[in-house]
Amino acid sequence: MVALKANEIDGFLRRNAAGQAPHYPVVLVYGPDIGLVNERAKAIAEKAADDPEDPFQLIRIDGDTIASDPRRLVDEATTVGLFGGRRTIWVKPSSRNFAPGVEALLALSDIENAVVVIEGGDLARTAPLRTLCEKNRNALAIPCYADSERDLAAVVEDMFRQEGFTLSRDVRQAIVTSVGGDRLATRGELAKLLLYVHGRNEVTLDDVEAVLADVSSLAMDAIVDAAFSGNPVALESNFRRLVAEGVPASVILGAALRHALALLQARLDIEEGRPASAVMESWRGLHFKRKGQVERQLSRWSATGLQTAISNLQASLLETRRFAVLSEDIGGRTLLSLAIRRG
Repeated sequence: MVALKANEIDGFLRRNAAGQAPHYPVVLVYGPDIGLVNERAKAIAEKAADDPEDPFQLIRIDGDTIASDPRRLVDEATTVGLFGGRRTIWVKPSSRNFAPGVEALLALSDIENAVVVIEGGDLARTAPLRTLCEKNRNALAIPCYADSERDLAAVVEDMFRQEGFTLSRDVRQAIVTSVGGDRLATRGELAKLLLYVHGRNEVTLDDVEAVLADVSSLAMDAIVDAAFSGNPVALESNFRRLVAEGVPASVILGAALRHALALLQARLDIEEGRPASAVMESWRGLHFKRKGQVERQLSRWSATGLQTAISNLQASLLETRRFAVLSEDIGGRTLLSLAIRRG
């Protein structure tokens, strides 16, 4: 039974890339971050093949094919290549259960000349394929969860270093807070930024905002910050504009509620003695241009005031669902009450 823990994965992948990792006939890569699943499965599959460009050494099979013909996986794994060498079978995701085919392969006593790399999806703990690979000594299970801020920073540094860029701390942090959620999507966003700065020797904060900023998200942030910073004029203009563009008032209230909850947690951390700078650094997803405003909001609001604000926002969200025709008025009134009161 070999199921890697999160803190063991990077070390294994480095050893694998260097050809120093133990041999496992079956490697299952799974998890909710589909982009990361694909990236790791591809790296392992290509490393396992003597020549990844040779279609007879790196064989790609859909999981559906194995589900329809469980014996197919055993046949592929036990076939001896015409010119020798180790073969790699890369199994792509499937909505069907192909665990019986993997189980038949694992039942063999000697699988030395092949590696089966399975690109799984977001498998539940009780999923047959996951439990099978986690319990068998000839299989290795590698989970792939959403990148932490540290993971994202490493990906950013690696991609830009390869292109000859050295990022300042502020620029790196701005990029990290603007991407994330899926490794494949992150790399796509970073590729856009690299294309934007092609031919230059520096990446600036303006470059990051120009390429990675989500305009609608920034408009939502402007409303939320106006409400919690006590700026009713900016609140009114931004709220009316976003509603006119078709954004439901309930969505805006939901963003304000999430922000209030995050503010409350940060406020409580500070009151327990944690430095404000450390609290701000740990605030995941906070746009770099908002940090100054959010710091001022933390000074403006007490924990008690934020708890009241959260209750009011929750009540108003319920009202917008019960009285949809009045949702714009309800949302505007609630946010304005936040802007004119001091927490």
